Amino acid sequence: MEKVQPKHEGGENNNNNPSTTGASNLTKEEMMEIILGEVENVQSINSNEVATKQNWDHLNVLTPVLTGMVALELISTKVVQQTAWHLTAAGLEIIQSGAPEVKLFKHLKANPDGLDKKQAEQQFTDVAVREALKLKWVRYEKASNKLFADKPEVEDPLVSKLSALDQVSANDLKLLKRRDLVEEKKVKTFIIEKGPKYARRLVKKELELTDEMITSGSWATKEFKAYNFNALGRLPNLGHLHPLLKTRSAFREIFLELGFEEMPTNQYIESSLWNFDALYTAQQHPVRDIQDTFFISDPATTLELPMDFVAKTKAAHENGGESGSLGWRYEWSLAEAQKNILRTHTTAISVRMLYKLAEDYKKTGVFTPKKYFSIDKVFRNEEIDPTHLAEFYQMEGVVADYGLTLGDLIGIISKFFNKYGFSNITFKPAYNPYTEPSAEVYGWHEGRKKMMEIGNSGIFRPELIVPLGLPEGVNVIAWGLGLERPTMIRSKLSDIREMEGEGVKIKEVEENPICDLQLDDVSYYTPNNKPF
Repeated sequence: MEKVQPKHEGGENNNNNPSTTGASNLTKEEMMEIILGEVENVQSINSNEVATKQNWDHLNVLTPVLTGMVALELISTKVVQQTAWHLTAAGLEIIQSGAPEVKLFKHLKANPDGLDKKQAEQQFTDVAVREALKLKWVRYEKASNKLFADKPEVEDPLVSKLSALDQVSANDLKLLKRRDLVEEKKVKTFIIEKGPKYARRLVKKELELTDEMITSGSWATKEFKAYNFNALGRLPNLGHLHPLLKTRSAFREIFLELGFEEMPTNQYIESSLWNFDALYTAQQHPVRDIQDTFFISDPATTLELPMDFVAKTKAAHENGGESGSLGWRYEWSLAEAQKNILRTHTTAISVRMLYKLAEDYKKTGVFTPKKYFSIDKVFRNEEIDPTHLAEFYQMEGVVADYGLTLGDLIGIISKFFNKYGFSNITFKPAYNPYTEPSAEVYGWHEGRKKMMEIGNSGIFRPELIVPLGLPEGVNVIAWGLGLERPTMIRSKLSDIREMEGEGVKIKEVEENPICDLQLDDVSYYTPNNKPF
């Protein structure tokens, strides 16, 4: 069994600061030449001897250099497993500040009136009291229950023993271990021998053949480093697929397969006209309050509004306009419609596209049916909790054509969600300000064995359609849902903050599988067929 000095512990108590390794001013090549010199006149040498002699950290300094030398065939090594004694944290503390029994003695020497035994055990530990009595450094008076110094001076035997473990007897090592000051550890060292390409001095091999070498002819005396064509090389830093973006890609693929056209979604700031008024949302509606919507302070309003559409929207709100309804029956305010906000839903984009579609119809006299979709961020003044964020994604599908009915709405939505993996689609009547009829969409989730709400839908009201200028007989059906909820279901997350924001676990994003295979329980599976 080898006994190792505390300063040569394989780096376990070393912070790997070069200034503490003995090799702070040496290059790797200089260290290699020192090792080559150590084996020059001997058959073999133990790496621990080299580390001790040079005061190098064995694990963090010497071992990597040896690995490089073996690769160059300068040396060969054999692993040697040894057991050695090492200081514990308590042992290191004694070397730095002294043994507790010495501290107790010094305290009693400075206080001739003595110290209560129980108080001494609490302050200096019962082990310190026991050892001081055993060494007869202190005496105990039973009548007063006090301890008193009983020697003029004492030496600290623990510091000397712990500082030179290789000189400590086996019996003392057992006593030190009993006090948890030392412990046995397995240490891996190496027997170092000369290798097939051993040389006392290193010859620097050239990496590249240069023009200067060819011109001067010096290449003939140079030694070149061989190319390693089997090396894998360094892996490039690549991006990783976030589960939310994968769900977005899945929805987008479904829309494109069904012949939908993607709408531009790069306008986060909207006027209240397009976000609320065009959707027949009354200006007194609570959703337009500051508690629910983020308002822009600069610029606070917009002046770029199509005034013909503004006039028709005003009429629809006040008296129904040409839609045939009574409207909301209040005095509509242009100033309220001009307020800039962060869009609260992607339906504002849908209305803009429908308005453009109506304008094209007015110019050409020909109406072209359209199927639109969008997937992008929206913003609401929500209190953040496990199921809500102030910034999240919304997906929306819109179809405009002649004679669309509730049957068309149910059919296309069922087709859409079937493609995503939900079966047994059902609908429940609901209320939305700008659709009639309206329906919540539910689907059977095989993994959870239950019906789950997966979206909202409806047919746009006449009060919305007529001001846009779409031809008579054209209806618009639409549906949408948040992107986070299906992602949470598929990724089996219970807190939305694990998916976005400071709570995201980067490692899980990095390990997110590239390809998801939907099996019976609609779960994510990795290429190795292990559940995600």
